[in-house]
Amino acid sequence: MKKLLYITLFFAAITACKNNPKDDPSKIIEQPAVPAYKQLSPEFNGDTAFAYVVAQCNFGPRVPSTNGHKLCADYLIKELKKYAEKVEINGAPLKTFDGKTHQCKNIIGSFNLQATKRVMLCAHWDTRPFADQDEKDKDKPIDGANDGGSGVGVLLEIARQLKQKPTEIGIDIILFDLEDYGQPGESELEQMEDSYCIGSQYWAKNRHVKNYMPAYGILLDMVGAPDAQFVKEKGSMEFAPTIVEKVWAMGNKLGYTNFIAEENNGIIDDHYYLNTIAKIPVIDIIEYTKDKGVGDHFSHTWHTHNDNIKNISKFTLKNVGQVVMEVIYNEK
Repeated sequence: MKKLLYITLFFAAITACKNNPKDDPSKIIEQPAVPAYKQLSPEFNGDTAFAYVVAQCNFGPRVPSTNGHKLCADYLIKELKKYAEKVEINGAPLKTFDGKTHQCKNIIGSFNLQATKRVMLCAHWDTRPFADQDEKDKDKPIDGANDGGSGVGVLLEIARQLKQKPTEIGIDIILFDLEDYGQPGESELEQMEDSYCIGSQYWAKNRHVKNYMPAYGILLDMVGAPDAQFVKEKGSMEFAPTIVEKVWAMGNKLGYTNFIAEENNGIIDDHYYLNTIAKIPVIDIIEYTKDKGVGDHFSHTWHTHNDNIKNISKFTLKNVGQVVMEVIYNEK
């Protein structure tokens, strides 16, 4: 994830990211569900989701056109085939801001194919080719444990649960490629418009099913940091406010206090193109903290070499995954 910030859907502004002191993941205490609420979904396993993040990181950076990228794609396809009724690849050779062409692989797993009402769950699985927010080794790729890996880890655990206990509605899990190969602000090359989220832009114009139109979608990005807070992203509130409120209300019902009622600035993420091109109401659950002492910021590991497995909490993964699962298991 990038990310370019915007105040409204039509006027963009870039906001700098500032670091927070790193919290010790071992000191994070899991937040139990509120006993008064009767949970419909199975118990989301944070340990399993964490293991999925570890597995991705073991391939190294998943930069398009690298061996790590190829091996991880094979792994994700294999895992989804264990659980989904249908797995397919959507993509084509696509050009990035630096003039290079990469084979895009959007990986899609579908559940309950006969259901007409469907919900899309998505994340990106590629990683940033350079650590442009770091103070050293800026030209080297990052592990992307949080930025990419965490969202995928949550969705793979949801896929595993869907196999064991199907939902009444249809679910499509989409892992987007070529999301984080966006042009750095300091790049001396000619600026390329819409250089981020290339895979989701392609999918929005070339959907895996003709006229595919789910009821809504939920995008997960950077959902694994120990101290993560999730405020209501402005673009999501403009595109799909009822879905935002549904998800955040569920977070409150389950007793997860990292779902904050405040609203932040909007960002350009996969959901922006899914809304504007495909016209699908998609919201973004993303760590973008409103901190009065520090200022609004992404995860403190954003686009740095600190975005590694040491800064991932199985409890944060559990919180996000349980909320998303409870939302979809309540759909009729």
